[in-house]
Amino acid sequence: MEKKKPKKIFVQGAIPPEKIAGAIANHQSKTNIGAHSIFLGQIRADEIEGRTVSAIEYTAYEEMAENIYHEIRETAFSKFNITCAHVYHSLGKVKTGELCLFVFTSSAHRKMAIEACNYFVEEIKTKLPIFGKEIFEDETHQWKVNK
Repeated sequence: MEKKKPKKIFVQGAIPPEKIAGAIANHQSKTNIGAHSIFLGQIRADEIEGRTVSAIEYTAYEEMAENIYHEIRETAFSKFNITCAHVYHSLGKVKTGELCLFVFTSSAHRKMAIEACNYFVEEIKTKLPIFGKEIFEDETHQWKVNK
């Protein structure tokens, strides 16, 4: 059996809305799909100790993250009856209001698409070696803690 190569999930900078629109448009011809679920992660202007976040700079152990993501993806396809899944995560600086995570799942029925999408988000947030440095308006910074 041929071993599948891990998918590339990282994009430089913010995830452009056109990427999301393109993903949706590319699935219109797939008539076995009855539902899509989409999660969009966006940078918030959190206030921490009197300072406001203006951006997050993401770094990752890319090869390790893509290998772990591959395992998450394989598990999702065996656990949920989904037809496809697409995940993109930002690297580099992403400003407040911009998108940093795009998870898109499809299936014949909504319940599976929603459950699979939630599964991907939780697994990505807890297992992938992706690190965010919060950059404040005064140019100071600190490592982000996922919640």
